[in-house]
Amino acid sequence: MKPLLLTNEFPPNVYGGAGIHVQYLSRELAQLCDVDVRCFGDQDITDGNPTVHGVSSDASEYTAPKPLQSVFSALQKCLNFNTENIDADVVHLHTWYSHFGGILAHLNYNIPMVLTVHSLEPLRPWKREQLGGGYDFTLWLEKTAIEMADAVIAVSKETKEDILRLFDVPEEKVPVIYNGIDPDEYQPTENPEVLKKYGVDPDKPYLLFVGRITRQKGIVHLVSAIKHLNPDHQVVLCAGAPDTPEIAAEMEAAVDVARETFGGPIVWIKEMISAEEKIALYSHARVFCTPSIYEPFGIINLEAMACETPVVASQVGGMKEIIIPEETGLLVPLEQQTESPFEAVDPDTFAADLAAGINRLMEDPELCQKMGKAGRARVLDTFSWAEIAKETLALYEKVAAEKKSS
Repeated sequence: MKPLLLTNEFPPNVYGGAGIHVQYLSRELAQLCDVDVRCFGDQDITDGNPTVHGVSSDASEYTAPKPLQSVFSALQKCLNFNTENIDADVVHLHTWYSHFGGILAHLNYNIPMVLTVHSLEPLRPWKREQLGGGYDFTLWLEKTAIEMADAVIAVSKETKEDILRLFDVPEEKVPVIYNGIDPDEYQPTENPEVLKKYGVDPDKPYLLFVGRITRQKGIVHLVSAIKHLNPDHQVVLCAGAPDTPEIAAEMEAAVDVARETFGGPIVWIKEMISAEEKIALYSHARVFCTPSIYEPFGIINLEAMACETPVVASQVGGMKEIIIPEETGLLVPLEQQTESPFEAVDPDTFAADLAAGINRLMEDPELCQKMGKAGRARVLDTFSWAEIAKETLALYEKVAAEKKSS
């Protein structure tokens, strides 16, 4: 069995959960079989397992509107994925960026197609701000790929429900396979020098956020909550890679207001940091917060829990399957509109509720320590990449066998 993994993100170009997923899944699959990874970028690893080949495209002469250029650039890269011969037994797709490449491989090379749903475009309407009319294309592309796939992996039970509700896919084609974590890499690590490097006081408790500046991650709601927090504590926002100039400006304005209304220090780290530095920030934080308004899984929570840090998260998506309330952290209910199910009805209420949960834990270090230990134990018990790779390989073998017998 030889799988071909198609992805936008792969180290060193990783900025979200899908990239982390492919990074670790490919590493663990490589212990079981040969693995071919094709990604966006200039990576070129031909003498190892997995082999990794990055592709690029030249958008310098595009005259299409700017929001469409990333869409057309992705399609060009997907074509380039296929012009180099494919000798894999199955193609496995990650995010809409790779879907066109997978469809081409599936049809032209006559191999089965597996797709992992890391998020669903119909549930991310704010992407229109980033892609313009390209958002309508990604809706069509995702629907086409999902309904064509031989298997569609859901990263949580709620994601499976969303897939079955939104697409014409038989339930037996939608297995649930969780994301995972490497607990040997992500573990409690004392490294106060990293904190000092970024202006964080190692001797003062802090709340931590790590993630992209995007509507989905709810970062602006968290910033709005800061005015309700205890000013004796620090707030550390490790937040970069804004989706659009508009949300970047909104974030800047929200942080400015927070600094005026909060009596404590706010440290905003805007650059993408290394895994080593991220682990140090997790390990020293008293509480980690994930205020997402849509989160199919949320690998970031596993990272924090593996470092023995309790999590305050919005009660949405896969986070309801990761975090055990009152044991490994707290879940904050997010009121939702029927017509737009992943937007807070009252942002002020949501911000105040987030702050209440954060304050409760920040002011109880013994409870945080207890929850942190329980969180790491849960990670070790349930979210192993080695087991996830075995489940994924078994799925490859199943769809390959079905393809041969059909």
